[in-house]
Amino acid sequence: MAQRTALIDALKRELKRQGKTYRDAADVLALSEASVKRLFAEHNLSLERLDQLCDWLDLEFADLVSLMARSKRQTTRLTLQQEQELVADKKLLLLAHFLINGLSFTEITEQYAIDEHEGIQLLAKLDTLKVIELLPNNRVKLRIAKQFDWIPNGPIARFYEQHIQADFLQSSFSGQDEVRLFLSGLLTRGSHSELLNKIRQLSYEFADISQADQSAMQSERHGTSLIVAMRPWEPEVFRPLRRAAKKRRLE
Repeated sequence: MAQRTALIDALKRELKRQGKTYRDAADVLALSEASVKRLFAEHNLSLERLDQLCDWLDLEFADLVSLMARSKRQTTRLTLQQEQELVADKKLLLLAHFLINGLSFTEITEQYAIDEHEGIQLLAKLDTLKVIELLPNNRVKLRIAKQFDWIPNGPIARFYEQHIQADFLQSSFSGQDEVRLFLSGLLTRGSHSELLNKIRQLSYEFADISQADQSAMQSERHGTSLIVAMRPWEPEVFRPLRRAAKKRRLE
């Protein structure tokens, strides 16, 4: 039962990654959307239905098993203690960041002021924190997913807001390989949700491309950052201009 649960959870993540909905899956399985939601919630998809959905997603069954195995090995959220210890030591955070992004220990220490002895101590600490598994010859195996979730308003989120976000946005974004988009419009709740799903799909695609590029030579790769933000919002400068809401007349 545990294996089937993990397999169906992996399928749910793949649906989200491809921007598919339960309604889409319902059309494929010739079921109602409510029935599909219930089957996923109860982890009660038959092998035949799993095959149907895999074909629809252009996914081999073996690929789904591989996705399941990968998710079981990696955690998608750090604990408060893990985040606190990472942001408390900038060299530790730097090492974790570049290991997660596919650089080797040697490549990192060649580019940054971390000597081998200090670096090995930092690797041991990351192993203790269960961020990595330290292997012979200073090789590592990640124990967290590349797209791990920050704790909302947690230590890493606050570090990002204080030290990274403003620095990243301090640019005209007019270079050949740069772009900045600011879009604004009035959306229904359904359209808002649809766009959120597409943004999440983009984040999965970014992670997949980054993973695939790890096989390229380090000299051919360069640091690349992407920020996409979306929320219901009104500029602060406009708020004082709002009219007071009219009180309803009593009949």
